[in-house]
Amino acid sequence: MRRIHVGNALSAFGLGFTVPYLYVYVAQVRGLGAVTAGLVLAVFAVAALIVLPFAGRAIVRRGPLPVLLAALVTAALGALSLGLAGNATAVLLSAAALGAGQAVMQPALATMIVDCSTADTRSRAFATQFFLQNLGLGVGGLIGGHLVDTTQVSSFTLLFAIEAAMFLLLVVVMATVRMPHAPRLADLPAESAKGSWKQLLGNRAMVQLCVLGFVLFFACYGQFESGLSAYGVEAAGISTSALGTALAANTLMIVVAQFAVLKFVERRRRSRVIAGVGLIWAVAWVAAGYAGLGHGSQEMATAAFVSTYALFGLGEAMLSPTVAPLVADLAPEGMAGQYNSAFALVKQLALAVGPAVGGPMGASLPAPYIVTFLLFSLGITVLALRLGRRLTAVQDRPWLRTSRVVARGEAPAQSLAA
Repeated sequence: MRRIHVGNALSAFGLGFTVPYLYVYVAQVRGLGAVTAGLVLAVFAVAALIVLPFAGRAIVRRGPLPVLLAALVTAALGALSLGLAGNATAVLLSAAALGAGQAVMQPALATMIVDCSTADTRSRAFATQFFLQNLGLGVGGLIGGHLVDTTQVSSFTLLFAIEAAMFLLLVVVMATVRMPHAPRLADLPAESAKGSWKQLLGNRAMVQLCVLGFVLFFACYGQFESGLSAYGVEAAGISTSALGTALAANTLMIVVAQFAVLKFVERRRRSRVIAGVGLIWAVAWVAAGYAGLGHGSQEMATAAFVSTYALFGLGEAMLSPTVAPLVADLAPEGMAGQYNSAFALVKQLALAVGPAVGGPMGASLPAPYIVTFLLFSLGITVLALRLGRRLTAVQDRPWLRTSRVVARGEAPAQSLAA
């Protein structure tokens, strides 16, 4: 588990080097224009959507470690070639390799965490993963920002080379991991393999969780660097430096609050924790509304806008030990990889649709933008409470596994019935 967490931190550190500067690199430094830069960002999303359905089956059949190693090598080659690419075709092909590798890493690492943890330790393991991811992204972005020079192509080549080196270093670290044996789809009857997606879609609780997940990522992560930032600049008059401060406040909130929040949510029903996140994010959108539509001073508007990002960070810290372990608990034995990949696919869809919808609205329709996403946040609360009625007692309240009820064998019977 320690090696897995080191791997998460290294991959996030590598991504932090390049992700904030990708648009500038393609459009300005390489001189390929805004259209090509936009296509590169789109290629990341499309590559993820293409590979994730196959990644789930591969993880289930072969195990998460071989799939992770293949994804890391692919991402390393994509990052290195992106730093050397000088024309649009090479840039787009490199972005496709990097995007596909990054996308597959997520469910592979999540499945490794599931296989190396118990029901009692899983929430803390995923909270640690999220903490290290944000810390790695923040530190990587900070160092990358000091290394980059928009007048020197070589500085960007160095950034992408460092990112590739992080992925290859992670290959070395992960190659030393000895995974505990977990059931794989290859160990099960052939009918199970054929019906794996049908079985997943037949799990109503998982389908409801995927719908909820889409709304979560659409209304939060899908707005960070598109709709909400456009709204802040256009409607609230937020400067680029203040926007950077808001993003830093989001990361700082996660890093500072993660383990304090973990203690709070560990003994709360998962469905109600997610419902609470919807309410917190509704308050965040109200603060954003005040920043752009209120009549206070520019200082008050900036403070409200920074508070919006901080409140989003608080909600994210509550979700990290809640949603990923719930996906694992909903997965039948041997199917964690399939379920993790399906949820990652939902996330990628939301991240693709979110900016496309939110960006134009945030820039040109500020009031409807705020109202729309305020309603989406309240919708999270409603969907979470509905999901709670579909979950078994142990899925919603995992601490019951160690209670006397479970010891007498009552709760496991519920789980089997589900």
